[in-house]
Amino acid sequence: MGLLDGKVAWITGAGTGIGRAGAIALAREGAHVMLSGRTRQTLDETARLAGDAGGSGTAALLDVADKHAVRRVADAILAAHGRIDILVNSAGINLRERTWGQVTPEGWDDIVRINLDGTFYCCHAVLPSMRARKDGVVINVSSWFGKYITGLAGPGYTASKFGVAALTETINVEDGINGIRACVICPGEAATPIMERRPVKPPPHELARMMQEEDLGRAILFVATLPARVCVNEIIISPTHNRFYVGGLEAAAPTPSS
Repeated sequence: MGLLDGKVAWITGAGTGIGRAGAIALAREGAHVMLSGRTRQTLDETARLAGDAGGSGTAALLDVADKHAVRRVADAILAAHGRIDILVNSAGINLRERTWGQVTPEGWDDIVRINLDGTFYCCHAVLPSMRARKDGVVINVSSWFGKYITGLAGPGYTASKFGVAALTETINVEDGINGIRACVICPGEAATPIMERRPVKPPPHELARMMQEEDLGRAILFVATLPARVCVNEIIISPTHNRFYVGGLEAAAPTPSS
């Protein structure tokens, strides 16, 4: 018997990284995971891994920046399963050309549409059904850069991830009385595919010291399996060897004039 037997979880950004790790962790505890992302091949691989973990997964292609597509996927899940118990918003991007001297209005739009608008669209799509059942968990993946401002993330990513953190708490303000719990997870450096988008990719020995995908999967599982009387509003989680503390990011940060 798993801790999440009979539960339905919807995970965005499920094809890779934190979303994939969360999907596998939830599936291992018995949840049926609905997997959304923009690449069929990676989603199918996550579904296979969820099955190998003892659970089950179904893939649905989705660009979370498309509010109409988000609604269609949410409605399809509700029609097929009658419920969405857990929503994990893990879809997110950043660009290499991210500083004020580099980013274009189009680049800004891409970041904000996926990171912030997409999170809103998915929450907006599931909250009515959770409200009707007086139960539900929303887990939004923000970032260390959604809590602390540095020169590494760029204005688009920073602003959007701060927005995700604020958006998450408004759910608790309005819908805690309806049994809905919302948690924002703010990870420090983790060895996920988003590192490929860094202006300077960290070397292998630094990636090995970072948090790994499965560490964040366990954090998602922790929040999802707590009793309904418990709301974890926020988790700030970082590697023990935190380069933001030890001054190891100078080489990784883009220069203002670049």
